[in-house]
Amino acid sequence: MRVAVTGATGKLGRSVTRGLRGAGHLVLELDQHGERGPEFLRIDLRDYGQVVDALMGVDDRSDGFDAVVHLAAIPAPGIHADVATFSNNMMSTYNVFQACRRAGIKRVVYASSETVQGLPFDVDPPYIPVDEEYAARPESTYSLVKHLEEQLAIELTRWDPELSITALRFSNVMDPEDYAAFPSFDADATLRKWNLWGYIDGRDGAQAVLRALESAGPGFDRFLIAAADTVMSRSSADLAAEVFPGVEMVREVGQHETLLSIDKARRVLGFDPQHSWRDHL
Repeated sequence: MRVAVTGATGKLGRSVTRGLRGAGHLVLELDQHGERGPEFLRIDLRDYGQVVDALMGVDDRSDGFDAVVHLAAIPAPGIHADVATFSNNMMSTYNVFQACRRAGIKRVVYASSETVQGLPFDVDPPYIPVDEEYAARPESTYSLVKHLEEQLAIELTRWDPELSITALRFSNVMDPEDYAAFPSFDADATLRKWNLWGYIDGRDGAQAVLRALESAGPGFDRFLIAAADTVMSRSSADLAAEVFPGVEMVREVGQHETLLSIDKARRVLGFDPQHSWRDHL
């Protein structure tokens, strides 16, 4: 496929572009930052004219795309003022989705976020492991935008039954060089309780994108995307019992099994995370 990737020079974006190219797809990187070259286009996604023009085709680069992977965003709460986060992320996503519709691009995969599950879980989750079945619980402006983006995708795919939009609720993205810090988390179970001790290796994040591009059908769907294990050496059941003693464990979990359920992603997309921090230490 010919795939445009927004936010291609970001932490997850770098892994995704490598993974897509490794699978044989042609990729054009769209971002505000990056090195000039035949596979990169500098673009401001807040400007709808630039977005729709780029997706319709770029002289000497592309005559259009089969799919778009939208990863660009202010990546977390607390980096910019709330209104700046809302304005940048919401407008960029609307522009990308709308430009895809105008350009006739029917396959979109984009970065939603684990934060819509209720992070940082100052209010207990309804049950553990958490999954996509309970209503979104945004607790920050960043998370609110991610929730609204999903609602936007629901309506756009209702308007166009041939359109496929897949929201991947990525956990905290990590690269191998980040893993040296993981043993320090064991000192205090509350240090990483904010996302139920979850993470996702960037290479497995790329795998999830590839699986969604290849297998997602028309309409909208959402998937939690996390590593198969937690960031902790302690057992997952013990962590949940200590930090969330009043929360029901709805099923038994493995010794270090993620508490961000990836069962749906495994079942529907064929997602199968291959990388763990435990293999690097």
